Amino acid sequence: MSRARVARRIAAGAAYGGGSIGLLGAAAVGVVLAEVQLAKRQVGGGIAPVPPSADGRYGVAFTGPAEPLLLGLLGDSTAAGQGVRRAGQTPGALLASGLAAVSERPVDLRNVAQPGARSDDLERQVSVLLADTSRTPDVCVIMIGANDVTHRMPATHSVRCLTTAVRRLRTTGAEVVVGTCPDLGTIEPVYQPLRWLARRASRQLAAAQTIGSVEQGGRTVSLGDLLGPEFEANPRELFGPDNYHPSAEGYATAAMALLPTLCAVLGLWPESDRLDGSRREDMLPVAKAASQAAREAGTEVTGARAPWALLKHRRRRRLPAATEPQPEPQSQPLARSRPHPDGQHPDGQHPDGKHPDGKHPDVHQDGDPRAGGDAGTDPAPRHA
Repeated sequence: MSRARVARRIAAGAAYGGGSIGLLGAAAVGVVLAEVQLAKRQVGGGIAPVPPSADGRYGVAFTGPAEPLLLGLLGDSTAAGQGVRRAGQTPGALLASGLAAVSERPVDLRNVAQPGARSDDLERQVSVLLADTSRTPDVCVIMIGANDVTHRMPATHSVRCLTTAVRRLRTTGAEVVVGTCPDLGTIEPVYQPLRWLARRASRQLAAAQTIGSVEQGGRTVSLGDLLGPEFEANPRELFGPDNYHPSAEGYATAAMALLPTLCAVLGLWPESDRLDGSRREDMLPVAKAASQAAREAGTEVTGARAPWALLKHRRRRRLPAATEPQPEPQSQPLARSRPHPDGQHPDGQHPDGKHPDGKHPDVHQDGDPRAGGDAGTDPAPRHA
């Protein structure tokens, strides 16, 4: 069965309450269990720092009549920024800083992501994010899926939870960008055949997530093996201290891939109806587009006329210098999430960081030699 058909079956099962898709035969169970035990002893051997709270206002130097944009971030430890110590190094802070630089408007960040969360926690996270009825998010980013694979959550249930979350957020008028399940086969200490099985399960889930999200009006960006080449060349640099979560360099690379789609969905990025064949852009049935995106990290999928979807490889832009959040003027901090049973609760203290010079550098355009190239091959920015 083709990858596209498997992804469509998972998505259909999520929509109509069907069962999961089995991935393993009984003969492989013994070998896989042995590999899992070996991986557990090596992955996560270090201690990842508790993710810093990055909630607050970014781009305070930009003033004007327009209200600040509200960016919501949902998901698991990757969305929370576990593995780094500074708020400015988290993906939420990087995306908010980049969005402020492009829009030339302040951006308020609300991050309700929870380390250890699976897709069935998204319902609670959406409720927390929408608890403030006086202001709804302009755009939301969801990064979820890795814990679904490692905890063997049925793929249909995982996708059903995600599509429900996307639908709830879209109903409020918020735009939604989903960073699909990363490729767990890139984790260095994982050996064969578990590495192959992890990659297969991750890509199948990512493709099904894409189908479900696009059909609810969201856009997706495949994270996949986005860091694969960098991990192989510099595994100690791009993994965090626990050998599992990304480091500051890894988060910056992922944020660089998400930012162009985040800007495009808000109308801040030039949109063209023309597809660039030299960048392997195409219009495909949504299941085929989802399957292809899962194999090539950094690929955006957005809905066209059903059942078609646009497959795009947007040029990445260098991120602005990492900044620390400013407290929002006369605003109440968002209620913190309850601890998740599979992860640590982030520190609830609101940071009071200062921007070094009160200014945000411009985002580099296509002329930047590091901005071009195909998705998944661009060099990662180097932050201090």
